[in-house]
Amino acid sequence: MRSTSDIPERTPTTTAATGLRGEQAATEYLRAAGYEICARNWRQGRYELDIVARKGDILHIVEVKTRRTGSLTPPEAAITHRKFRALHRAASSYLAATGTDAEVQYDLAAVELAPDGTTRVELIEQAMEYNW
Repeated sequence: MRSTSDIPERTPTTTAATGLRGEQAATEYLRAAGYEICARNWRQGRYELDIVARKGDILHIVEVKTRRTGSLTPPEAAITHRKFRALHRAASSYLAATGTDAEVQYDLAAVELAPDGTTRVELIEQAMEYNW
């Protein structure tokens, strides 16, 4: 699934601003695709989840990776075994803290920011498997 924002916005200049812009674009994309956003930037202790969304009976743990168009590494390259283990621990903590008992799926929202400020979001479902 891909989406491009029609409204140009000023290109962020810092890494943090780039990340926030990417998370906002991913959130808007998920809402438009029929996902219910349960949490955004959820934190507990050292655990963090970018976006927690629900669609049907599945709870989607969505890791957002944002890059500028033409970046040397694509957003998908940022997902490592170590990062996935941390996501799984954070998801387990979220489930315990919220009392949620749902099937969990780990997805990746790969966001590219163009120089003109437009965004492209690609949702890669089941980007990470528990036995990965």
